[in-house]
Amino acid sequence: MSLLIVGGTGTLGRQIVRQALNEGYQVRCLVRNIRKATFLKEWGAELVYGDLSLPETIPPCLIGITSVIDASTSRPNDLSSLKQVDWYGKLALIKSAQTANINQFVFCSLMNLEKFSYIPLMQMKKGIETKLEQSTIPYTIFRLSGFYQGLIGQYAIPILENQPIWITNENTCVSYMDTQDIAKFCLKSLSLPETKNQTFALSGIKGWVSSEIINLCEQLAGQKAEVSKIPILLLKIARQFLSFFQWGESITDRLAFVEILNVEDNFTKSTDNIYGLFKIKPEDLLSLEDYFQEYFIKILKRLKDINFEDVQKQKNLIL
Repeated sequence: MSLLIVGGTGTLGRQIVRQALNEGYQVRCLVRNIRKATFLKEWGAELVYGDLSLPETIPPCLIGITSVIDASTSRPNDLSSLKQVDWYGKLALIKSAQTANINQFVFCSLMNLEKFSYIPLMQMKKGIETKLEQSTIPYTIFRLSGFYQGLIGQYAIPILENQPIWITNENTCVSYMDTQDIAKFCLKSLSLPETKNQTFALSGIKGWVSSEIINLCEQLAGQKAEVSKIPILLLKIARQFLSFFQWGESITDRLAFVEILNVEDNFTKSTDNIYGLFKIKPEDLLSLEDYFQEYFIKILKRLKDINFEDVQKQKNLIL
């Protein structure tokens, strides 16, 4: 089976590429910048130039392809290209996939998006889901919450660097997942006929609120976090004010995403049936505790080694 992976250089996409290659798939990656994607070629993937903002570049990428996995997403603060890529570009991709008689289209979407239609990216993701459902292409949609990888910059690094962690009200419980585990589900769907024309809310084995993640990082780092709280009302007022100015569009979109994680909601879903369907055991998935423990062990060792080298240099200078 030959796969076209869109978004292969991203946090999730690269994990899909690596696992697909390990499982023996022929992998082609649609990339805009060949030079930045050379690591994918070194892994064994074929690189082909394609740009979702240039629809005419898409059809050649699908020649000889049997399935498509779309793990790409524009940055929410880049509104200049958001509609061009995540709407018109994805529509062109679906149309081209339909013309090429693709056997399956796997689309990575966002959880609870129907509740946040005022956010452009959420609105477009929902629209693409609908277009896939209306197409003749067999599809599998995964609605995802958050990645473990995104928590490093949000919590771990600020604690290690004695920088403040900005949080708002504790309202939302999120079942984050490791991108390697998400990749397992994406690839499994290609070999399970019962997953075709289905939408799955995919989440981790445990839900977390901000304070729990901070406590975990404090324990593993061996130091306290500096936590600063921002009232959600202040964020809403700021978003409404900035919406009057064109230069404030990217800022308001980011603030809107902050609101998502601070409404009375739950970004966890019952996953027992999904794990059973995909023949993946919950105990085989990486827990957030183990993910952070591995990260802190590596980073603290590195810091210790750097400190040792500095001490040695100082001793040599004295001698």
